[in-house]
Amino acid sequence: MDDIPANNQRIQDCFPFRNFSCRKTVQSEVEYIMMYIFFASFSVLTVFLNLLVIISISHFKQLHTPTNFLILSLAVSDLIAGIFVMPLEAVQLIENCWYFGDVFCSIYPLIGYFVISASLGNMVFISIDRYIAVSNPLRYTSLVTIDKTLICIFIWWSCSLMYSVCILFNHSFYPETHVTCYGECVLIISFTWVVIDLFVSLIAPCSVVCSLYVRIFCIARRQANVIKSVKVNLKSEGEVVASKSERKAAKTLGVVVAVYMLSWVPYYITVLVEGGMNSASFLTKFFAWVLNMNSCVNPIMYALFYPWFRISVKHILTLKIFEPSSSYLTLLQ
Repeated sequence: MDDIPANNQRIQDCFPFRNFSCRKTVQSEVEYIMMYIFFASFSVLTVFLNLLVIISISHFKQLHTPTNFLILSLAVSDLIAGIFVMPLEAVQLIENCWYFGDVFCSIYPLIGYFVISASLGNMVFISIDRYIAVSNPLRYTSLVTIDKTLICIFIWWSCSLMYSVCILFNHSFYPETHVTCYGECVLIISFTWVVIDLFVSLIAPCSVVCSLYVRIFCIARRQANVIKSVKVNLKSEGEVVASKSERKAAKTLGVVVAVYMLSWVPYYITVLVEGGMNSASFLTKFFAWVLNMNSCVNPIMYALFYPWFRISVKHILTLKIFEPSSSYLTLLQ
């Protein structure tokens, strides 16, 4: 007979009819419903927002620019995270059991690392693209072309796949769903690989993104000062434009850096404190899911702030994209 703890939570087997099954804590029906609604809402929202970005950039010819192709690549990686990674991690958090078999236990971490690494690379490329556009606008079209952008995207996705294979199919990875009991998918990575991943996935890209956005802010502030000096006869108007430019640059910088750090830092702090990466830890699972929430925020940061996205969404939701020649509609003036 199952033990009944003082908090009235029941302990059951993940697989009642299998020997050596893992145990799980059974919550009340209301708690189950609330948790599934919460996690499912974020997963559905992630898929929906990134699908809108993908359809918009893919369908409308006017949006076929180097910057938008980087945003498209980011949306693809975030879409995969919303479809595969976030739901599976949510089920593990709620049920504390792995129901998807041994084979998928081996594939699932590879998909997770692959899309997260690809998403990080896209964010870095977007920051580089914006820096070139702001710092050298006259040469931007010659320095950044669609062909060069597509080559960079292909190279980074290939590197992300190779990096994921290296870090996961190292001797320290055990693709078993019942290492200690049946119904468990344990990912254990050595502390050495944790330190390497800390540098590759957090320190290096964060340093690049932060430094580039700081430079973008400085350039925007310098341009705002130029506006002040040029508009001698329209002093008050110049101050308003300059102030708006500075505030917009500062807001963009603050949002990007804050979301980036809030998504990644808690996860790596937990991993380092635990002395290694063990997916059986509840805190590791929880902060890994929080990390993947960045896939929901990315389309908001990089697309929803653009006027063309709001216009394209109206065409998509009203099914105007099925009209003849809709792909040639003018979204930007």
